[in-house]
Amino acid sequence: MIARELINNLVKPLRTSDTAEFALSMMNDLKVSHLPIVNEDKLLGVISEEDIYEINEPGEQVGNHSLSLKNAFVYEWQHLFDVIKTAHRENLTLIPVLDKKDNYIGDILTVEIVFKLSEFFMLDKPGTVLILNMGINDYSLTEISNIVESNNAKILSSSIVSNPGTSIVDVVLKINTTELHSIIQTFERYNYQVKTIFEEVSDTGDLKERYDMLMKYLNV
Repeated sequence: MIARELINNLVKPLRTSDTAEFALSMMNDLKVSHLPIVNEDKLLGVISEEDIYEINEPGEQVGNHSLSLKNAFVYEWQHLFDVIKTAHRENLTLIPVLDKKDNYIGDILTVEIVFKLSEFFMLDKPGTVLILNMGINDYSLTEISNIVESNNAKILSSSIVSNPGTSIVDVVLKINTTELHSIIQTFERYNYQVKTIFEEVSDTGDLKERYDMLMKYLNV
């Protein structure tokens, strides 16, 4: 899942001529604390609720003030995990998306990422998220699947997350069981490194808790 597929087309960017009062009204309607400011097709930056409150005159144009978030965006081809990292790093409620020519093409609402994560990792299904750490040349989904299935379990979803500047990747697996002892033992016997395990939480509907668990992993 990439950024382009997550864009919410209902969000309209601010223009430099829009007023602080108008910006706050839009934030209230969208239930966000950030909005992009765009000049023609170019993203100037993201204005926060705090930035707006520093503007003394409600009728003053937002383009007259400096922005605290000028590099808070993702490109359309970036993975869901990159979107999450950017949102988490900048504490955003909304993430602008740019194309390969650096043109603004839309926004992603952070709150919707929680539900996309649920779909992506099948978090509404019983099981456990297990993360393996390995070199990209050692990755074989067939072998990984055989190890899991040899222990009477199934992989519900899988994804690879690269570590920038290295040939090391994290392989994220959603497995349909909470009994991982034998699976972990088998992985270790085949020299796989088990990096992280996200245990099943008691409330299967608590997506926020699962989102926070993933944030903890992505922030390592």
